[in-house]
Amino acid sequence: MAVDHYENFPVASLLLPKHLRRAVTDIYRFARGADDVADEGDARPSERKAALQTYRQAILTIEQGAKPEAPFAPLAQTMAQHHLPAEPFLDLLSAFEQDIEQTRYEDYSALLDYCRRSANPVGTLMLYLYKTTDAHSMTQSAAICSALQLINFLQDVAIDWQKDRIYLPLEDLKHFGVTEQHIAQAKADTAWRALMQFQVDRARGLLNSGLPLGKTLSGRIGLELRLIIQGGLRILEKIEHIHFDVFRHRPILRPWDWILMLWRAL
Repeated sequence: MAVDHYENFPVASLLLPKHLRRAVTDIYRFARGADDVADEGDARPSERKAALQTYRQAILTIEQGAKPEAPFAPLAQTMAQHHLPAEPFLDLLSAFEQDIEQTRYEDYSALLDYCRRSANPVGTLMLYLYKTTDAHSMTQSAAICSALQLINFLQDVAIDWQKDRIYLPLEDLKHFGVTEQHIAQAKADTAWRALMQFQVDRARGLLNSGLPLGKTLSGRIGLELRLIIQGGLRILEKIEHIHFDVFRHRPILRPWDWILMLWRAL
């Protein structure tokens, strides 16, 4: 469960208070490791499910107050120290299990339900670390996390296609006259650009709806969240700048972007 993946947004960065960095890293390792089980390598679906069951059993063991197997011991300590609930971890595993079998989403509500389990739990756990668990903050956190997940889908249309996955609502494709052949042929025509502009606008609106949480949280924690939000907004700008041709130009954050994001966050 190594932390060795490219990420658009900071993980346990120096902006976080030192006493939270280990906890954030432990959460990330669990999520990244389980996600890799579902996504990476050549294992059969049955083998992937069995491996994810090991993760699930570890969380249930921790929830019961027992000691999990060695790879999960640091997470058990973090959950106990910060009183983290088991449900967000189980939700993540539910989404990863869904990834093994489901490759298309009929409408936006179905995609949001996936985001609710694949992304929102991370925000929930962070709010527990920040000791800010009121309902309003949770709602804003969910909006931010779902938006960041949607933005990642927009970045990775071509990558997901290689795995026979489409994380764009099929009803939206139909509405804009886009077919799966657009993705297969990397066809960034007028219909594709209209579809992607709609997706970008929706993701931006969702992200902005959670923006006030970055001011609710004080100090370095608030700055960290504002930086993450600005990262998402910057990726959307880059998608627009390349005229939505994410097939040939996957937008990523460069050093200059981080300077701009920090200025905006401040």
